[in-house]
Amino acid sequence: YPVLVKAVSGGGGKGMRVAHNAVSLVQAFMTAASEAERAFGDSTLYLEKYIESARHIEVQLIGDKHGHAIHLGERDCSIQRRHQKMIEEARCPALNDDVRDKMFEAALLAAHAVKYSSVGTVEFLYDENEKNAYFMEMNTRVQVEHPVTEEITGVDIIKEQIKVAAGHELSFKQEDIQFNGHAIELRINAEDPYNNFAPSPGVINWIHFPGGKGVRVDTHVYPGDRKSV
Repeated sequence: YPVLVKAVSGGGGKGMRVAHNAVSLVQAFMTAASEAERAFGDSTLYLEKYIESARHIEVQLIGDKHGHAIHLGERDCSIQRRHQKMIEEARCPALNDDVRDKMFEAALLAAHAVKYSSVGTVEFLYDENEKNAYFMEMNTRVQVEHPVTEEITGVDIIKEQIKVAAGHELSFKQEDIQFNGHAIELRINAEDPYNNFAPSPGVINWIHFPGGKGVRVDTHVYPGDRKSV
């Protein structure tokens, strides 16, 4: 202890509970299983070590059907609420080069081991006290935080994803990837801050997005749009 109870089919922070002793483990198991069943139709759970002083770091990968795979650097997704990412940052300011390189190596080994072909993200928990990284999971899809990686590498990840899906080789090699500048992404959620941040569905009556140099907005919402739960 402490351990983290997690839903096998989970995502978005659902089906996750921390247990600090045997008594709380029983309650965490029952609560997480019930939540996972409602959210995903699958109550299967697993346990992992809970790292209290952790950063959530993910490595962006692209692989093709010709045996090539490269990384596009890492993102820091440590600022979360209810295990849901709120702020994503590229690159991570807390890593030293040795740990960063080990993460890249591990992520690429995983991609090559399964002959991965697509866009994907290998996620790690970085223990700031031990200065050690632990593999957490791999997301075999594009993620909403991919724009910060695009901003510092100049790589159009979605374009590349479509090309490799069509059977093309990657457009670049690892040595072609250069990291320039710094990017931060913020999520805006439809929630009620005066009601414990409960979901707040309804009509968006008015909306104004920021602009200017260095500002990017990825959205599908518009004035008059109705947001459901």
